[in-house]
Amino acid sequence: MKILLFIFTLLFVTGMFVSSPAMSAKKEITFEQAVKIIADWQAKVDELTLKVETADGKIDGLKKELEAAKIALADCNKNLYSLVEASLKDIGDFRQRLGVIEGKVRQMQRLSDDVLADRQDDVFALEAELNALRGEKMSLIPEFYNKIIRLAKDINPGLIREKVIKSYTVGTWSEDRDCLWNIAAKNEIYGDPFQWSKIWQANTDIVRNPDIILPGQVLTLPEAGTKTDDEVRAERRYWREKREALEAEEGAVKGE
Repeated sequence: MKILLFIFTLLFVTGMFVSSPAMSAKKEITFEQAVKIIADWQAKVDELTLKVETADGKIDGLKKELEAAKIALADCNKNLYSLVEASLKDIGDFRQRLGVIEGKVRQMQRLSDDVLADRQDDVFALEAELNALRGEKMSLIPEFYNKIIRLAKDINPGLIREKVIKSYTVGTWSEDRDCLWNIAAKNEIYGDPFQWSKIWQANTDIVRNPDIILPGQVLTLPEAGTKTDDEVRAERRYWREKREALEAEEGAVKGE
């Protein structure tokens, strides 16, 4: 090996000096110069070889430490699994079941709020499925514990959506006390009776007189919020007509 390094170094150095601009005028070097150059390069080769051997030794040492750590980890897991009364197969099955739940959560996270609102039963069923795993001793294993805690938050409140009511079927006055005022006051609709005119203006095709709604009518419910100019004008017109009608009635009574 050293003979090959010597030959390679000699050829390299000779080529370097022959091609060097400094040696362009002089093509040959003395034997003593060549020996010194080779000796210098050999010293560098020996230094690098020593570094490589040292690095190889460190790598071998690290490999042994890694193998020892793997064995220690396996022993630790074995003792841990024994504490939760689980075999390797049990752990594998638990990991798979938890992975299925994790996949379902990811799928639901891609759904729109409207779709999620319609699938709240599925969300609660998924939460119950996770809670069932959470009740098993294997859930205490560090590999699973943090993941279960995260998934629990991803499901509730992460996937909880309130269903937005977009329509309402009118009930009877005797049983439901349904009128536009009372419907708007329902917590699941607006929770504000003063929003009644929004319902009226969204349903003028079937509700001509806001004082009269019929059982079975399906009312469209606009989004809650500030009343539009049209809704405000319609409400003012309604109260003005109500006041004029009342005044006319009172006048008729006095005239009698």
